[in-house]
Amino acid sequence: MRRTPALIIGGGPAGAATAIMLARARLPHLLIERTAVTGDALCGGFLSWRTLETLGKLAVDADRLNPEQLDTARLFVGGVCAEAPLPRPARGVSRHRLDSVMIAQAAKTGACIEHGVDARSWSPEGVRLHDGSEIGAASIFLATGKRDLRGAARPAEAQESDPSLGLRVRLDPSPTLDRLLGRSIELHLFDRGYAGLNLQEDGSGNLCLAVHRSRLTEAGGPEALLQAIAAESPQLAERLAWRTSDRIDAVANVPYGWRLRSGVPGMFRLGDQAGVIPSLAGEGMGIAVASGIRAAQAYARGGAAAAPAFQRRLARDLARPIAVAGLIRAAAEHPSAARRLIQLARKFPMTIDLAARLTRIDHSPIDLPAQP
Repeated sequence: MRRTPALIIGGGPAGAATAIMLARARLPHLLIERTAVTGDALCGGFLSWRTLETLGKLAVDADRLNPEQLDTARLFVGGVCAEAPLPRPARGVSRHRLDSVMIAQAAKTGACIEHGVDARSWSPEGVRLHDGSEIGAASIFLATGKRDLRGAARPAEAQESDPSLGLRVRLDPSPTLDRLLGRSIELHLFDRGYAGLNLQEDGSGNLCLAVHRSRLTEAGGPEALLQAIAAESPQLAERLAWRTSDRIDAVANVPYGWRLRSGVPGMFRLGDQAGVIPSLAGEGMGIAVASGIRAAQAYARGGAAAAPAFQRRLARDLARPIAVAGLIRAAAEHPSAARRLIQLARKFPMTIDLAARLTRIDHSPIDLPAQP
C-alpha cells in the first residue's frame, strides 16, 4: 500500500486550492483526480468579487478565467424583471476553464498530482482505487464535489423528500445572445425551481436549472420541462432560442441547504462535502475555494487532529450564507411568493445587493508562505 501524509481526493476548485496551499507550505501531499483530461462539471459558473480576490492571492488571475466582467444581476418572474448592480464586478467561467487553470497553478507551485486515479471507497485503513490498489493517509481532504465517496458519504438527512436535480444546457455564442445578456447574471424563477444564466469565457450561455423532482416528473422529462418554463417566461424563451444542441447534463438529488456540523480527526470535508448552498446564490465555487484554503491552513497548524475544529468553524461560517440562500430559494420556488419577491426587488433594488452580500462566505487571509 502506498502512503502519503495528506491525500486530496478531487482536482476541482476545493482540491486544487488545498494543493496550492500545501505546496506553498512544503507539506508532503498527493492530489488524485479521477479524470485523465479535465472535464466540465455541471456548475452555474459564477465567481463573485470576493472569490476572485482570493484566487488572485493563489496566483490565479481573473483575466485568465474570463476577461469580461459581470456587473449586473437580473431577476425574472414570468415577464417581469428586476435589475440591480452587483456589489462589485464578478466573472462567468466554465468549470473546464477554472479547473484547468487552478490545477495548472497547483502543479506550477509544486503540488504532487496524479490524473486518471479514481477513488472508489474510503475506510480507516485507506482509500481503495479503481484498480484495486490502496493509498493510506493520515489526513484525507475530501473534495469530490456532489459525488459521494463510498464509506464517507454524506448522511441520509442531507436528502429532501422532494429532492432537487441540477440540469444544464448550453446556448451557442451569438451577437444577439451577447446583447441579451451582456454583463449580467440572470435568475429566472418558476414553480418548484429556478434557472441561472450568464455568459462564459467563450461567449456561450451557461443555463443551469435547479428543479424539484416532482416538477420534472409532471413535465414528463427534461425537454418537456424546458418547453413548459419557456412558455411561462418570454425572456427565457428568447434566450433558449440560441440552444442548438439536444444535450442536457444532469445531476440527481442535490441536498441544497445541508451542512456538516462536526468532524472527525483526519477527515477534512471541503466544498459540497461540507455544505451545499442553494445554487441561486452563486457561491458554490466560492465555498469550495475558501474551504480548501482553510483546511490547508488548519492542517499546517495542527495536522490531522485539526480536522474537527476546522469542520465546526466552517459549519458556523456557512450558517448565514446557506440560511439566507435557503430563504430566498423557498420564496423563489413558489409562484405567489416569487411575485412578491420581484415586486420587492423592483421597488427596492438594494435588496438584490443585500442578498448578494449576505450569501458570501468570508475568506481567510492567505497566511502560509508562498513558495519562492
